[in-house]
Amino acid sequence: MKVVIAPQGFKGNLTALEVGQAMEKGIRKVVPDAETIIKPMADGGEGTVQALVDALGGKIIATEVTDPIGGRVVAQWGLLKDRTAVIEMAAASGLPLVPKAKRNPLVTTTYGTGELIKTALDYDCRKLIIGIGGSATNDGGAGMLQALGVRLLDARGKELPFGGGALVRLEHIDISGMDPRLKDFEVILACDVNNPLCGPSGASAVYGPQKGATPELVKQLDAALAHYADVIKKDLNIDFREVPGAGAAGGLGMGLMVFLKAKMIPGIDVVIEATKLVDVLKDADLVFTGEGRIDFQSVCGKVPTGVALNAKKFGIPVIALVGEMGKDYQLVYEQGIDAILTIAPGPITLEESMKEAEKLVINATENATRLFMCGIRSKKVIS
Repeated sequence: MKVVIAPQGFKGNLTALEVGQAMEKGIRKVVPDAETIIKPMADGGEGTVQALVDALGGKIIATEVTDPIGGRVVAQWGLLKDRTAVIEMAAASGLPLVPKAKRNPLVTTTYGTGELIKTALDYDCRKLIIGIGGSATNDGGAGMLQALGVRLLDARGKELPFGGGALVRLEHIDISGMDPRLKDFEVILACDVNNPLCGPSGASAVYGPQKGATPELVKQLDAALAHYADVIKKDLNIDFREVPGAGAAGGLGMGLMVFLKAKMIPGIDVVIEATKLVDVLKDADLVFTGEGRIDFQSVCGKVPTGVALNAKKFGIPVIALVGEMGKDYQLVYEQGIDAILTIAPGPITLEESMKEAEKLVINATENATRLFMCGIRSKKVIS
């Protein structure tokens, strides 16, 4: 029996590889000689770096960069064996890096994300996979560009300070000092967000409030991003403000697409392609996937449904193991998942679940595998 194991990590607890290894142990308790293939998965958000390093080989590198409010933070990124860099922008410019009392998207910056990209260039990388979820910023990627040598100038020819609020004073964009290595740099933007840059469904209106923006600040930030887009059109003759995904991560999506020619692909699709998951699915008998919580949001580009949709192309049954089943979790059955099992054996606290996570995953996988084998034996009897 061939089983493909393709889970996401359980946030704040087990990595995708650790979940996969626990699932493998559970399978082997029932079918000791099963062929098992572990493919750690992620959707472009937290855990993407670790999943791709584990799946493809490489190493985690720690680099000190500028945090969203101008301090310093040690951010981790992945260097794969083929010299591809994998970056989660949240490691340098993420919302959890800013204390709630200091959250203000008028001043937060993506400069640290630009420093990570520059570091990847220093390591002679020629390809970048960047996930841009969980940002603390609303600067349209301006800080990132400044770290890469772009000058954002006001009417007096002075460099703009950090933050989305300053963009309203932008008069000219000077790209003459932009890092020349970016010309031969392929950028894949792992993102599932389709928001335009501005307007009621834009970066400021939809995501600004969670970053500390009041209704008045949302209007101010939206106007600043609109002006930013106007100057880009004037100086570079490019207008990406309405392109789906331009508003991702406070407009960083547009900054990456305009200045780094990034190609936007749903995060789960990026990981599936990079790990060559489809190649190992073709002759599998069973697929295990999973994530910490499965609910109505899981149908929108999340790992379990992404894996299941590909497995269904070959008619392979898919079982998802999860920490919790949330609201309208049944919707994922329409996306190719055949069964969902929680790893909790009964009433249990979150602390207990996290402490015993590996054991719980092993046991749940063993039970799921036994049920699957019962189905196979029943089918043989009936036939």
